Amino acid sequence: MMKKLIAFILSVLVLAGAFSFTALADDSTIRIAGLKGPTSMGLVKLMEDSENGISANSYEFTLAGSADEVTPKLIKGELDIAAVPANLASVLYNNTDGAVKLLAVNTLGVLYILEKGDSVSSVADLKGKTIYATGKGSTPEYTLRYILQENGIDPDKDVVIEFKSEPTEVVALLSQAESGIAMLPQPYVTVAQGSVEGLHIVIDLTDAWNKLDNGSMLITGVIVGRSDFIDSHKDAVDSFLEEYRESADYAVNNTAETAQLIEKYGIVKAAVAEKALPFCNLTFMAGDEMIAPLSGYLQTLFDQNPKAVGGKLPGEDFFYLG
Repeated sequence: MMKKLIAFILSVLVLAGAFSFTALADDSTIRIAGLKGPTSMGLVKLMEDSENGISANSYEFTLAGSADEVTPKLIKGELDIAAVPANLASVLYNNTDGAVKLLAVNTLGVLYILEKGDSVSSVADLKGKTIYATGKGSTPEYTLRYILQENGIDPDKDVVIEFKSEPTEVVALLSQAESGIAMLPQPYVTVAQGSVEGLHIVIDLTDAWNKLDNGSMLITGVIVGRSDFIDSHKDAVDSFLEEYRESADYAVNNTAETAQLIEKYGIVKAAVAEKALPFCNLTFMAGDEMIAPLSGYLQTLFDQNPKAVGGKLPGEDFFYLG
């Protein structure tokens, strides 16, 4: 999947003509896109404020089902800012010679190990087990393999990782079996628990990552912007980051109200969102505070597969420091 996305991005770059970005259609409006998942949940209060005309900036928001709907528009200058997977931010930076910068980290880990049964209570207990999962060839697989390795488990010999294309396939398997183990992201964890009786969380992979104390964090989503847009609209970008910080804080501290907005903007149903939000690890890190955690995370991915971050680690100018 990641290989196809990178190939697609490169083809768009060629068509775009050496990264020549189009100008803003409306210089007063910031065009922002996100994905229908945790990485956009922290944006919904700002989306509501913008709709009600009480935001400092004027915004135009778009929510998409996958990153390959968003990245070509960002590269071609049809979007100014986007919420994307953390590793994809690095890929975009490398494949556009720095034409995309990181503005903030918005989501930490959303991956969980679930079990229909009671044989697992720690990472060590996964040895000898079969794990159903999604995300082969992308960050979920790299995360799982890294955590297994760091806990003395060979992911190629000591466990069987059986990848499925969609979370619904994993849920169907667990529904039909008397027992089973799966790795899923939120909010699919909450959806699965509502569909499979007895399915419960046994390992929070964010906690498992933190226990390694490697100087990094497990990071799922970030906010990026086009470098030329940032350079020419610095005040508006700084204002957006302040508004976004407030929106993310609201999402963390007002679960029920945020869940209603999450449904309003078509991400997931409010009932699912309200249960999932406490497990989505929404955050906001910008400026110097995001450098070490994200650099460490990207280094971990690079060590497993350099292509996961675009072939090399991004340079210092990757980070927008305000």
